Amino acid sequence: MARRLDVTGAGGVRLAAWDYTKPTGEGEGPKAAPRPPAPRPAPAPVARHPEGLPIPGAARPTPATTPSSPSTQGVLLLHGLMGHAAHWAPAVRRLTGRHRVVALDQRGHGHSQKPAAGPFTREAYVADAAAAVEQLGLGPVTLVGHSMGALTAWQLAAERPDLVRALVICDMRASALGAASQRAWQDWFRGWPAPFPSLDAVRRWFGEDDPWVERPNPARGAFFAEVMAEHPDGWRPVFDPAQMLTSRETWVHDAHWESLAQVRCPTLVVRGLDGELGRAEAQEMVRVLPHGAYAEIPDAGHLLHYEHPQAWSEAVEPFLNGVLTP
Repeated sequence: MARRLDVTGAGGVRLAAWDYTKPTGEGEGPKAAPRPPAPRPAPAPVARHPEGLPIPGAARPTPATTPSSPSTQGVLLLHGLMGHAAHWAPAVRRLTGRHRVVALDQRGHGHSQKPAAGPFTREAYVADAAAAVEQLGLGPVTLVGHSMGALTAWQLAAERPDLVRALVICDMRASALGAASQRAWQDWFRGWPAPFPSLDAVRRWFGEDDPWVERPNPARGAFFAEVMAEHPDGWRPVFDPAQMLTSRETWVHDAHWESLAQVRCPTLVVRGLDGELGRAEAQEMVRVLPHGAYAEIPDAGHLLHYEHPQAWSEAVEPFLNGVLTP
């Protein structure tokens, strides 16, 4: 079951982390994942499922825990832009019990604080991840990042090699995306028909009606339904779209090959065949990495760990077992 832990990030920002580690003797992973509640002055004591059901194991915050033992090496999961920690739950429950697995709600996302004045810089995201590793006693940690979370992970690995044992990069490009990409995202956010009248409407729009959807994608609809909160006028994202654009602005214009080359730990680059990271660029990333390896998941898109959790686990776990074996 997922257990909430409190982390103090850069500048005192309050962050929520979720410990998915299987208790000794437990045969199953977390049965459900927490969903961020509607914004309010104080967090609700019990998280709620998008359908209104209570979440088993979504507990009150607890202090940072003791360091991982040699038999349960630490793994920190970092979601992508607009995601939250619970998006890892379908994949995490398939990992073996030999890892201590913690997922972080990054600033501006999930249950973590969304400071109106930010900052939402690369430096802030990296410092938050470092704080989670140190305060939760996870180091040296294996960082597993998706999309923007993968960039945060490899930048931390480059800057603080003392904290990082190994790295998994999931569908994140090292090349610059450019100003046109940022303008497209601005237009996309403006086109959302929010507030949505129901969660079914959320699933239908993001899974079928969104102009960015080439063919029906129920998993994409479910992904976005998990980051919606109910308000008096309907369902809105738990994050602030303006903050998401600000976060993206800090990395979309630049290439990140230099920081990637500075990563000295074993690194696995994973892509979905229909994802945003092309095969040629992924293989060049592996070449640039001093200790790089490559894996791809057939039939998967950008949300590879969420759409195909079993295939993702089968691709990633041999690497984890290799680097985490004492």
